[in-house]
Amino acid sequence: MNSEELFHSLSNEDLEIEGRLVDASNATLLAKIGEGDAAFPVIYKPIAGERPLWDFPSGNLASREVAAYLVSNKAGFNLVPMTIFRDGPFGPGAVQLWIDVDPEIDVISVVQSGDVRLRDMTLFDAIVNNTDRKFGHILISPDGEVFGCDHGVTFHEEDKLRTVLWNWAGADLLPEEIAKLEKIDSELDSWELDLLLSPSEIKALKGRVSRLLQNQKFPEPSENWPAVPWPPY
Repeated sequence: MNSEELFHSLSNEDLEIEGRLVDASNATLLAKIGEGDAAFPVIYKPIAGERPLWDFPSGNLASREVAAYLVSNKAGFNLVPMTIFRDGPFGPGAVQLWIDVDPEIDVISVVQSGDVRLRDMTLFDAIVNNTDRKFGHILISPDGEVFGCDHGVTFHEEDKLRTVLWNWAGADLLPEEIAKLEKIDSELDSWELDLLLSPSEIKALKGRVSRLLQNQKFPEPSENWPAVPWPPY
């Protein structure tokens, strides 16, 4: 299935609930789209199952999941599985393509080794202001591709970067990383993020990109905010 066909199926075909991920803090449901050999698994996060957070507006975590996918896809990171906003059995919410992971891979060891495959994710998190990049939110597929999930607490207008990915703190950005930032800087207004984020959040996003372009370095941990989410997995 090519990306257009996949997007059409995600957007239009019925969602069949198969179970719930009980470790998730918000309602996170495993569902199936399609029938027979054409069926594929997805994650469905209905707004109705979101727990209120003190520092994020209620009822819009799903929109942030979709915004993270858009930035990842449009800027060429390709880190966030295809994610859309649609209706489902428990109301509107985010629906994301399920990613199979290699159970033999120890994600903590991969992170601690400074695996270069995680550089892009480190930069992406700085751009979207990810306040919850845990080890468990890093997915490594059997063929070695790296993906990220759980981007509901991103794009806050205040700097709140919390992540387990500090391997490149203060390191110089590579030319290809700068090119991604320049692409965001020049094209962001055409990505219709205003349908998902507030004007102040978009302004803060542009500010983070501008600072990264000016400094041309990975950010370092803040002295005013915990640098690592807790628990970290």
